[in-house]
Amino acid sequence: MKLQLLGGLTVRQFLRDYWHKQPLLVRNAIPGFNGLLSPAEMMELACRDTVESRLVCQAKNWSLDHGPFRSTDFKKLPKQNWTLLVQSLDHHLTSGAALLEQFTFIPRARLDDLMVSYAVPGGGVGPHFDSYDVFLLQGKGHRRWRISAQENLDLVENLPLKILSHFESETEFVLGPGDMLYLPPKYAHDGIAEDDCMTYSIGFRAPSFQELGEGFLNFLHDELELPGRYADPDLVLQKHSGEIPRAMLEQIAENLDRIRWDEDTTAAFVGRYFSEPKPDVFFSPPAKPLSEKVFMARLTKHGFKPDVKSRLLFSGTQFFINGEDFGATGAERKALMQLADTRTLPPANYGNALAGLFYECYLAGWGDIA
Repeated sequence: MKLQLLGGLTVRQFLRDYWHKQPLLVRNAIPGFNGLLSPAEMMELACRDTVESRLVCQAKNWSLDHGPFRSTDFKKLPKQNWTLLVQSLDHHLTSGAALLEQFTFIPRARLDDLMVSYAVPGGGVGPHFDSYDVFLLQGKGHRRWRISAQENLDLVENLPLKILSHFESETEFVLGPGDMLYLPPKYAHDGIAEDDCMTYSIGFRAPSFQELGEGFLNFLHDELELPGRYADPDLVLQKHSGEIPRAMLEQIAENLDRIRWDEDTTAAFVGRYFSEPKPDVFFSPPAKPLSEKVFMARLTKHGFKPDVKSRLLFSGTQFFINGEDFGATGAERKALMQLADTRTLPPANYGNALAGLFYECYLAGWGDIA
């Protein structure tokens, strides 16, 4: 099926020819799209302590400030050369979550968040590159993008932003409302506002293998079970008391070599790791929770949906929600797969076990009646 969002390409064509490979410019990717909120509404979000926000200004030097801000902070700004950025708009606007849903042709395990930037004329964050894929969807106004496949990705030292020390534009485009630019990882780019404009960035998770390795070792630490204790009943007198005995090294090496993991272990780690919410994400349990009996009745009548901040993934019969895992088979597995794919379940009698799981999620603030 060809998608206007991808310029008339099918998802298979896009993944084969562009994903991780080359940029794609799509004019009128979302017809009639002019954004999801106004600059004033965005500034109000940036004043909340539950919202991750940044303010980038360019005068003689680059400056970077982190929110939460005060409304008076924005009144002091000049008419040019600054940008306000708000992360995870999908957590704060239902329309933001709906927009992100249009990009689920990429696995949800890779999907990160929806960021919005508001810039006055001349505003931008400087020439830079991202270590992940990104779709840049233009809302109100116009932004000029200069892009380059350059290999030199050295950064200017001693700046609060990661700005390329050398940038040579190869191609440039001016994006208007509804236009979209896809860029693969490490593709140099610089976006400058032509007028008051807002750009929506759909980003993807691409942790370094160092991060994954550290996370996996922490995971193994929690899962590891090595019975027994070091012992040396055959200890003999050695010439140097400060020397580590060879038999001691061999015994410890033999037992450490018992640490093993397989594909199931890796899947359990990956599921927990990629479903774990960001550190700044918090859930709000219901102030006056429904009784389990009332919840079950409403579930049967209305269905269930996870909170917009909840991350639900699966691998085989293992399911992962917000860093926790559980198994499911048969009809329960089928229903949970549908929930992971579509983020909603229709009204039905889901059985005591599954309904009980949904009730626990409801009490934790992870989901609610649809």
